[in-house]
Amino acid sequence: MPSQELISFARSISRVLGWVYVLSWSISFYPQPYLNYCRQSTTGSSFSYPSLNIIGFSAYVLSTSSLYASPLIRAQYATRNPVSLEPTVRLNDVVFGAHALFWSMVSWSMYLRPVWGFGWGYEQGPVGQRRIGKGTMGIMAGCISALAWVITLVLSKGKNGGNDPNAWAWIDVVYALGYVKLVITLVKYMPQVRTNYKRQSTVGWSSLQVVLDFIGGILSTMQLVIDSSLQNDWSGLFNNPTKLGLGIITIVFDLVSYSWDFLT
Repeated sequence: MPSQELISFARSISRVLGWVYVLSWSISFYPQPYLNYCRQSTTGSSFSYPSLNIIGFSAYVLSTSSLYASPLIRAQYATRNPVSLEPTVRLNDVVFGAHALFWSMVSWSMYLRPVWGFGWGYEQGPVGQRRIGKGTMGIMAGCISALAWVITLVLSKGKNGGNDPNAWAWIDVVYALGYVKLVITLVKYMPQVRTNYKRQSTVGWSSLQVVLDFIGGILSTMQLVIDSSLQNDWSGLFNNPTKLGLGIITIVFDLVSYSWDFLT
């Protein structure tokens, strides 16, 4: 059994990791808009990336804020997870999500000529860089449809208006939001990787963004591991699939993206 001093130390480390990963991931949203503005162009970056980010981080904010602050959702979580009664979601997760959503919207707006004076109308690159691809549209529509289906199940098959956690309940909608974010994270890098491959170049895509994103992914995963160990229940890792998947997928795709700087 760990000593109380060791437990307190681990909790302090978790808090530090949480806020440092938030800082790293938050700062990672600045280099790309800054680069776009300095170049007065979005050539080299995929329009699908910020578009998917808006959907993904909207789901992430709703999911994390519900697990962090909603008495109903936290009570349903505790009922379904009697060993670890509290979700492994921290305030830093909610703050990061809200910040990321805002800057994703800023990045998205930079593709619109009337807003910034550059964008679609002034791009000289391949058309694929200037529009949302059909695959991306299909993924977005699929995520929204799946979420609507889960809400329908809660309303039609849930007990006590979805308040009974032993049947379809509102926590299932929260989990669905988390999986939406997970799916978006899994696919959102692909249009940018495709753009880099087609152009055989990473010019226009910020490498600093990739480095900061990578650091954030490592620290986020480390915090989740520590929090789960403190609960003496490793199921906490998998009961927060959004954060776990977000960290691991980010690390993998950032390694792929960063490798382009050495291969091109």
